[in-house]
Amino acid sequence: MDTRPELSKNRSMAILNAARDGGYAVPGMCCYNIESIIATVRAAEAAKSPAMVLLFPWAIEYANASLVRAAADAAHTAKVPVSLHLDHAQTPELVRRAADIDGAFDSIMCDMSHYEKEENLALTRELVTYCHERGIATEAEPGRIEGGEDGVAETADLEAVLTTPEQAEEFVATGIEMLAPAFGNVHGEYGPRGIQLEYDRLESINAAVGDRVRLVLHGADPFDENIFKRCIKAGVSKVNINKGMNKHYAAVQEEMRGKPLTSVIEAGTDRMQAAIEQYMHWLGSAGKA
Repeated sequence: MDTRPELSKNRSMAILNAARDGGYAVPGMCCYNIESIIATVRAAEAAKSPAMVLLFPWAIEYANASLVRAAADAAHTAKVPVSLHLDHAQTPELVRRAADIDGAFDSIMCDMSHYEKEENLALTRELVTYCHERGIATEAEPGRIEGGEDGVAETADLEAVLTTPEQAEEFVATGIEMLAPAFGNVHGEYGPRGIQLEYDRLESINAAVGDRVRLVLHGADPFDENIFKRCIKAGVSKVNINKGMNKHYAAVQEEMRGKPLTSVIEAGTDRMQAAIEQYMHWLGSAGKA
């Protein structure tokens, strides 16, 4: 018996629809360990903000369902709306395996962007149906966002393919609820050319499909408040953050080398929580829960 709410009461979509209606965005925090999960929930409660805990397929490969269940427990017992999302699930087998973990993921990114477009569409459609049958909302990536990310199968060597409104429309037809456009955003490092986003492309995608799907911003780690505001104005309601949180944990581990492990864990959690709360203020989600 699956303990997830039915699709019409999906936690991730309730959070993102409220954000879209309220003109703010919700942080999707890319978590690798229990500390980052706890930091995200504490930040959400302290800032009175909705939030999403994001895990990568690595979490399942590393710990089977154990870390997933811990994340689901932390998210679903929070005092404010927090959902659990699987980011960049890149094989049909992995999407199904994750969807079959009872009462866990509220939403899954069926990321078939490493396939050519027709196969990407066909696989996405099939996996969306599988997820919907289990009350799970879905995200897909039309085009291909450049770069790679820790915990995701390496796609860094594949060329970026920018999303068009026509492509976005084709993906909406698969039944997805969330769409991650490629408009110059990059996973990981932006490199020497720096941040060059095509806001007009994002706006045209939003004009085409923004009434039916929520737009997701990937590759947002080095962005500042002004860039976030522009993206939100152009229709973004979920912003994925990775290094912007996790680098703080790494810094604490360096600073406190040799100190008792509990104190390192607690200090790392506190430092990440502070960073997450900063994002909540930048994205406008603080005070909205």
